[in-house]
Order: sequence, then C-alpha cells, then structure tokens
Amino acid sequence: MGTTMDHEGLRHWSKRAADWAADYHATLRDRPVRAPLVPGAIARQLPPGPPDAAEPMEAIWADFERIVPDGMTHWQHPRFFAYFPANAAPASMLAEQLVNAMACNALIWQTSPAATEVEQVMVGWLRQAVGLPEGFTGTIHDSATNATLSAVLTMREQALGWKGLEDGLSGAPTLRFYASAETHSSVDKAIRVAGIGQRNLVKVATDAARAMTGAALQAAIRADRAAGLHPAGVILCAGGTSVGAFDRIAECVAAAKAEGVPVHVDAAWAGSAMICPEFRDLWAGVEGADSIVFNPHKWLGAQFDCSIQFLKDPGAQVRTLGLRPTYLETAGREEIVNFNEWTVPLGRRFRALKLWFVLRAYGLEGLRERIRNHVTWALRSRDQLAALPGVRIVTEPRLSLFSFALETDAATEALLQRINDDGRIYLTQTRVDGQFAIRVQVGSFDCREEDVMLIAKTVQEMLAPCSSDSLPSR
Repeated sequence: MGTTMDHEGLRHWSKRAADWAADYHATLRDRPVRAPLVPGAIARQLPPGPPDAAEPMEAIWADFERIVPDGMTHWQHPRFFAYFPANAAPASMLAEQLVNAMACNALIWQTSPAATEVEQVMVGWLRQAVGLPEGFTGTIHDSATNATLSAVLTMREQALGWKGLEDGLSGAPTLRFYASAETHSSVDKAIRVAGIGQRNLVKVATDAARAMTGAALQAAIRADRAAGLHPAGVILCAGGTSVGAFDRIAECVAAAKAEGVPVHVDAAWAGSAMICPEFRDLWAGVEGADSIVFNPHKWLGAQFDCSIQFLKDPGAQVRTLGLRPTYLETAGREEIVNFNEWTVPLGRRFRALKLWFVLRAYGLEGLRERIRNHVTWALRSRDQLAALPGVRIVTEPRLSLFSFALETDAATEALLQRINDDGRIYLTQTRVDGQFAIRVQVGSFDCREEDVMLIAKTVQEMLAPCSSDSLPSR
C-alpha cells in the first residue's frame, strides 16, 4: 500500500506522517538540539541529479527518515534556547495540514473569501489580546521583515508626497529614518531595499538602559532638518533581539509626533508577551504609533510564518502598495478588502487559520500561563548561573531573555562551543558593549521547568574541565 502518490496514496501517507510527527515530538528530548554535522554532509547523501522515472513513496520515505531528521537543528526542541523560538503548537500544525490540502492563494477576496475574512477577525482578536485600542486594524505578513519594509515604504511615500512610486527616488530629497542600535537588522534591510540608503538610517544613541529616549530622538530629527535633510520615519524597538532592549516608547512617539514624523514599532518577539497585562508597561505609549509588528510565530505557538502588522490607518499603506488591474478586480465589489494591497507579495497564504485554531485550542489564559512560566523560569536560570564561579550576568532578564559571560571573550566563546557541541541545550551569542556574551532565551512551546534548569547544570559541567587561568573565581 502507498506506492502510488495520488490522492488515495495521500490518505495513507498523511496518516503515516501524523504518526511520525507524534513520535518525533515525543522523542525530541532524546535528540541533540543541533545536528553534529559539517557543511556538505547532507548534500553528499543526495543524488547529483533528478530521477527520470517515478520512485515509490516507500523509498522516498525511507530516505527522508534516514537523512533529514538527524540533519536538522530542532526548533521545536524543549531545550532550544537560541535566537527566538519559531513555535508550532499541535493545533497550529493541524491547521497547516488543512491549509496545505486546500492549497489556496488568498491574493484577493474572491479567490479565498474565508481566508480574507478569518484574517480580518483574527487581527481583531489579537488587537484585543495585546490591549491595543479600537481603531487599529491590520494584516498578516510572512515575517516582521516584510511588515517593516511595508511600513518603511509607506513612510517614504508619505514624505515624498506620493511621488516616489511614479518618479522614483532620483532627484528626491534625502530622506532620513531613525532607530537605535538595538533594532533588528531587518530594519537596516528595509532601509536598503526601500532605496533610502544605509547612511540615512540614523542610529540614535541610547541611555544606560539601552533605550532610545524622546529627547535624543527629537534632537536627531531637528539636527537633520536644520541641515536640509528630510525626516521621514521612526522605527522603535520593543524587545530587541540582542538583549531584549526597549526604547522609551511613549517619549519617542510623543517626540516624533511633535516633529510630524510617523512611527513604526518593532515588537516582533516581545509583542506576544503583551497578552499578559502585567508586561504592557514595557511598551507603554504604543497606541500612539502608526504601525506595529509582532510575530505570533515566535511565542504564541502559531507556526512560522505568521507576522501581524497593526495599522492605525491602513489607507497610506494601501496607497503605497496597492495595485488593482482589471484581472484582480472583484466584480461589483469595489470596496472589498484585498490584503495583497496591504503587503509586498501579491500571492498570500491562508495564515489566519492557524491563529484561529491556536487561540481557540489553548485560550488566552493557556497562552498567558506559558509566557509567564517562561519569564519565571528564565529568572530562576539567571540566579543559578549567577551563583556559578566565574560566571557573570551581562544583561538582566527582559521578559525571558538575558545574557552572561566569563571573564574573557575567548573563554566565553569556548564555553559556548562546548555547550552546543554537548547537544543537550542550544544557546547563541551576541555582543554587549563590544564584549562577547551568551544569550539565554526561554520560549519553547513545550519546555518544562526542568528543561530550563538544565541550562545552569550544563554550564557548570562544561566549566568543570576548564583551567583556572581561563575561569577565575569571583
């Protein structure tokens, strides 16, 4: 059974895939988080060219099991403490199976009415969940990178009086955008792709808390304006990737508005935590922004890709990105929402279904409990690490993210290598004021307290073989 891959074959193999998925997740704790491979190890196991004749699914499946799982970094591993998570709750996986089966392209309303309307409602549900006021609407992008690019393109056109779309940027005034050094590199990419130029992204100095202040932002805007440059947009950081920095959102929004400059807030990771009311002080004042992005695929269990952009008024973005040739019109419904006009890609996946499943399957309280646990366990892990000889906490926890280091960069880098080669946990690095540091970020959907407590235990074991020269006591 199952040698032919038609729809009846799909019935068989889908059931087998579901069993494989359940077993995979049940045994993740027994696997190293990161594959112990060298570049090229997987490619060498594949034929150099495609087959001329169809191959049986049994052979394809056997090769998948033999080659792929042991060649992966396991993002769903409960001890994945690297980067930010890309969680996939079981309810989300189920929704994605259904979306894959329907294989729709939700480019306009009439091509997938349910996809468009579920998206509208899910954006509304999430607006309420994170405490934003009525009036915000929005759309779902693939990632925060494209959401930020959409915001930057919109701010560019607003600053140019909508001439850039037709005339291009040649001869246009020099536009300036403002962010702190703690913002994600996707902001830099958006500035480059939008034709603004890296030199025109002003990295405003931050205070001792690594936050951009309203006074510093306003001074930068005024200095540029006095120099004959054209301030066009501000991108604020709410939970930076390096160490979780937050700009002083309320101050910066007020300063930008006083100068007539629109604001986009990048809360890609931390925005999910705002379903917990006690964390909303971290982005106080966010309701004054024009655009906000956060990724439910990072911390809410909605499978990658799923990035929400909230917009105070979508009109400017639709004017920037919208094109409606005759073949994309919906006859008799000129005012219908077509979300391709809100985003860069024309083709769109049905991403809202997994949000609908996740929010209903776990409820806001269930999701809040997970996030609160992650924050609490990160604090406990921080305390355990701080008690180890030679270990120094470099940045204190912001939500569930903190960093630590040894006395020298060389010793810290060597420690990180040993930790990741060991395989029980996976951590990544950053630089803080030029110093190499190890990031700890708790956020895996299925992690338990004992998984998080293993961080300090692993570090302690990895330190044991080290000499006193590289690991001085405190």
